[in-house]
Amino acid sequence: MANLTFREDRCKGCGLCTTVCPKKILRLSESRFNKEGYNVVECTDMSQCIACAMCATMCPDVVIRVEK
Repeated sequence: MANLTFREDRCKGCGLCTTVCPKKILRLSESRFNKEGYNVVECTDMSQCIACAMCATMCPDVVIRVEK
């Protein structure tokens, strides 16, 4: 099973990662914000992650880490 970790302090809420996820399990949180006031990305169902790392590759701020 894959494990996603997010450096929420660096997330700018651009949403690029959510657009490339083939399983559509990433979204911008509606209730959590980082210290800069940006909505942070979150995974809705970690068990569905296939560890393709497309989200991490797309992220311009190196926020996402994918481990198998």
